[in-house]
Amino acid sequence: MQPISKKKSNGFFAYTAWDALPALGGLLNCLFVILFYVAFAYWRAPWWVLICMGFTYSFSIGWNINSVCHNFVHNPFFRWPLLNRLFSLMQSLALGFSQVCYDAVHSRHHRGNSDRIGEDGDTIDWASIYRHGHDDDAESPWSYTFLSYLRDDPFAIIRELKTRDASEARWGVIEIVGFMSFYIAMFFVNWKFMLFFIPFYYFGHCLSYLVGYYLHYGADTEQPIAWGVSSYNKLYNWVWFNNGYHAEHHFRPKMHWTKMKEFQRQIAADQETAGVRVIKPPHILGFLDPSLPETSRSIMAERAIKIAKALEAQELQKA
Repeated sequence: MQPISKKKSNGFFAYTAWDALPALGGLLNCLFVILFYVAFAYWRAPWWVLICMGFTYSFSIGWNINSVCHNFVHNPFFRWPLLNRLFSLMQSLALGFSQVCYDAVHSRHHRGNSDRIGEDGDTIDWASIYRHGHDDDAESPWSYTFLSYLRDDPFAIIRELKTRDASEARWGVIEIVGFMSFYIAMFFVNWKFMLFFIPFYYFGHCLSYLVGYYLHYGADTEQPIAWGVSSYNKLYNWVWFNNGYHAEHHFRPKMHWTKMKEFQRQIAADQETAGVRVIKPPHILGFLDPSLPETSRSIMAERAIKIAKALEAQELQKA
């Protein structure tokens, strides 16, 4: 397998001009929040329009975190640190959580790779689907989706940041204080809007965790090549900037999103041998996958059979 090179750009973007697409997506997400407020406070839009806008905002959070934010923390878009810092701050205000803190949590995610509970009674990955599960099995998608946001510990995240970089920890605090101050101020400006806004904000983060659940439900926690679950739905990967190539991403976390499809072709045979789990629908609809077993143990059993058959086929070819 030939390695895929990562070349730095000499232009406006740090890696490639294709990053203009997720960067624009982040900007449009921010502008939509402003439009949402204007529609509520000044246009006095009908209730059904506001509800549609609310659910659109919810969906945009789930989309943004798993496409724009995700790619940004792995490969910041811009050549200039100040632009990256401003983009991070804009995202924090639009989505209501610190991007620097997201980076810290996501780094632990890649250290643990949705690991199972260890001897210390906890997982390395704070977002692991096994962290609050029982009998060494994954947690229910219902509780994971609707409770994960409420389990976040900002103090633990800041401590994690301090172990990495004191200046980043300060920026994490600045972003937390920034978006919280902004949201509190908005309550004084227009409390009716904020009471209408907050449920959609919360539901958007729930959708993000729903995506995260099926990015790992049924993945093999022991094999690096199979740490994630992939979906090769073309429309999904076009709109979500190749978020569907998640097994590939966990195998090579720093690889740019534009290289994922090519990389998958290179390792396809090894993936088949390892029994990498692939679902048909986008991850946000992972519960609709026709092959979805009831428990992750069932998935592991199915994978063991597939691996055994693949190895048997290889032996027959050699013979």
